[in-house]
Parts: sequence; C-alpha cells; structure tokens
Amino acid sequence: MQLISPTKGRLTFEETMADIRRYITGLPTSQYKIIIGTDSQITKGETCFITAIIVHRLGKGARYYYCRHTHRKLKSLRQRIFYETALSLELGSMVTKEFAESGAADLKVEIHIDVGHNGETRDLIREVVGMVVGSGFKARIKPEAYGASAVADKHTK
Repeated sequence: MQLISPTKGRLTFEETMADIRRYITGLPTSQYKIIIGTDSQITKGETCFITAIIVHRLGKGARYYYCRHTHRKLKSLRQRIFYETALSLELGSMVTKEFAESGAADLKVEIHIDVGHNGETRDLIREVVGMVVGSGFKARIKPEAYGASAVADKHTK
C-alpha cells in the first residue's frame, strides 16, 4: 500500500508507520489522537476514494498521510458511505495492529465517518456507527468528523 505525505511524498505503509512513531516520540509528553477518515467523489465513470491517517498532536498541530483508491462508479450514496467506512476500518485495523506490535497499543484509533444529522446521510448514521463501534473503534460523525469531511475531502477533487 502506497500512502502520500504532503511533506515527505510517497511512502510505503511501513515507512508511514515509522514516520508516525518518530513524530510521536519526538514529543512524548504531548497527547495524540490517531484519526482515520475516508471521503469519495464520483468523476468520469469512476469513484475516487481518499483515506487519510491524521496524527493530531493536541494543541500543537498535526501530520497526515493519505492513499487514493478508485472503484467503478458507485451511484448509490448508501453504497459509497458503506464502502468509505469499510476502507477506513481496513486501514484502522492495520494501524492498530502495527501499534500493538510496536508497543504503542495505548494509542487509540478514531474513525471519522462522512455522515451527519443534516442531509441525505442522516438515515445511515446508526448503521455505519454500529459498524465502527462493533469493530472496536471510536466513531465520530459530522461536524466532528474532520478526518473525512476536511482532510480526505481535500484530496478527492
């Protein structure tokens, strides 16, 4: 899996995780949030999905990485939201496993879902939040889901 860092360029998953560990150990007294979110955009007969890993050093900025995945055109909003959530859960599981293996199991991963109480996605909230919580992660929805609605969204266009 290839990820892109706006500052470091293309990285493998292993290089990304090593960079995240260096960032966290650079200021070990700080508190961190690890956030994963996915957003999508339909363009030219296909759907572009962006999944982002955000390492938020609380009160002191953040660093992020993202990967791009294209899929045949998914016309149904329901299908897109479920696929976005599944991509976030897949990457979240990989990150959690990596943290556990490197002795950083205390770092919890939060999944940001691109759904909210306003708009067409409100009917999907219970289902996708249930998917995330049932997988062992903390779920955030709009307006708190900036991992999906701001960071990932920035790279879908």
